Amino acid sequence: MRSVLFVCVHNAGRSQMAAGFLRELAGDAVEVRSAGSVPADQINPVAVQAMAEVGVDITDQRPKILTMEDAEASDVVITMGCGDVCPAFPGRRHEDWELADPAGQGLDAVRAIRDEIRVRVERLVSELAGGRASTPPSR
Repeated sequence: MRSVLFVCVHNAGRSQMAAGFLRELAGDAVEVRSAGSVPADQINPVAVQAMAEVGVDITDQRPKILTMEDAEASDVVITMGCGDVCPAFPGRRHEDWELADPAGQGLDAVRAIRDEIRVRVERLVSELAGGRASTPPSR
């Protein structure tokens, strides 16, 4: 089973939305993790609302601290706009998805971020199904 770790600073918006979409789209075929380098106290309520609009419930999720164990246990690590705050993990496929931060944004802005995340997660699901997740990209 492939495993994917989504990382953003607070693990309250982008990474939670991405994890929600991956759980929804891949089901039990992929182990999904999300974490943050400086986790918030709760998930962004506007992100929860935006996801509920498309039928994905993330209300049971909680921000979690990023650990080396989670990173080492993941085939793919996707960071989301956290720059130097999120470390790189050698030997893992790593992508950085530059996405606006939904913190402090209104629902319309968060919907646009959500929709961009969905497109990227759909592409990721397709890549995982094709078996390309275990090979780090060449640089």
